[in-house]
Amino acid sequence: MASQNYATLQAKINKEIEKLQKQAQSLQSKSRKPVINSIIRSMKEYSITPEEILAAFGKPVRAEKTPKAAKPVKTGAPKKPVPVKYRHPATGATWTGRGKAPLWIAESEKNGQPRQQFLI
Repeated sequence: MASQNYATLQAKINKEIEKLQKQAQSLQSKSRKPVINSIIRSMKEYSITPEEILAAFGKPVRAEKTPKAAKPVKTGAPKKPVPVKYRHPATGATWTGRGKAPLWIAESEKNGQPRQQFLI
């Protein structure tokens, strides 16, 4: 008796699944029609032929960029600090000469003073 209930219930569920799949297909076809019409309008507006679309569609599609894996960490000798190359005489602030120049050097160059005056 329990197997009849199971079989009946399963048949009922399968019918419901088929009904929902048909509804999904109908919904998809209804939502696709305006998009297709829009594409056809654009093709006519820009004089694009179906052959051009086929040719463009036949091109290999580039794969989406995937995040690159982290580069392996180098296990060589530790990097040595870069020696200081410039020093501000009043404040004692230092700069190695790498990267963007600090404000005190940029301002002094703006005022016409050479960078070499801060060399150590």
